[in-house]
Amino acid sequence: MLRKNVNIIKSIKKYLYLFSGFIFMALGIIGIILPLLPTTPLLLLASFCFVRGSKKFEVWFKGTNVYKRHLEGFIKNKVMTLRQKVTLNLFADCMIAIPFIVSDNVFIRIVLIFIVGYKYYYFIFKIKTVTEGK
Repeated sequence: MLRKNVNIIKSIKKYLYLFSGFIFMALGIIGIILPLLPTTPLLLLASFCFVRGSKKFEVWFKGTNVYKRHLEGFIKNKVMTLRQKVTLNLFADCMIAIPFIVSDNVFIRIVLIFIVGYKYYYFIFKIKTVTEGK
């Protein structure tokens, strides 16, 4: 009985990962068209979900043009276009600004400032910038 329950839980997790993968992929594709949504992190989440959900869907996702155009360079070579970097950083800054504005705690605000600083350091010095066509 216990083994059957474990298999059911594994099966549910697999389908939740696959469902999440398709949701994040759809949002990432919408992000290609709308600059408000960051494409790269959403597609990274989709890739993570597909890897956890199913080998078949992982292989399928890595074969899509969306993956090849927007993620493959980052995953293999740690490179991004300037547009990807700017979009991702602006989106992250907006998300970090919410707790910064809402919080009255000075310590939390200082930590958030350090996070933003490190984020910019990482994107400027650790991730190489390439031109759009590469």
